[in-house]
Amino acid sequence: MSFSEAAVREIERILHKLPQKFTADKNNLPLTDIYLQVRQESGEMRVYDDDDRELARCVVEEWIGNNSDLFYNEVEDMLRFCIQSMKTEMEQLNILRPFSFVLQNDEREMLAELYLVDDDLLIVAGDLMEGLDEELNEFWKHLSE
Repeated sequence: MSFSEAAVREIERILHKLPQKFTADKNNLPLTDIYLQVRQESGEMRVYDDDDRELARCVVEEWIGNNSDLFYNEVEDMLRFCIQSMKTEMEQLNILRPFSFVLQNDEREMLAELYLVDDDLLIVAGDLMEGLDEELNEFWKHLSE
């Protein structure tokens, strides 16, 4: 999938602001996730912490008025791409680990976990628990035989 250079630049610009928002010392790190709220109609993206404090915002011109049913899927891919391209900077945020970057729609409903940062685990795409039920069922079936 190709992304417009202007959109990627705008997203990366506000992601670069995040380290300035978390300047706590290493002994007093905040416990929070990063929520990326995207509004399809206005093209606006806002970044929040767990306490609903706005950390940054921008407008991505190419998102304005995009009525595609695949809008949030495309946005999800673009945000993952941008976060991944800034991986080192995002992993060095002064936030207690583990923490996640979460995509939300304009009604604050969680759409996807974009990126999970932990000392021992890093998930860039997909659901952490995806397929767990099937694996556990297979495990129990094998044990009961």
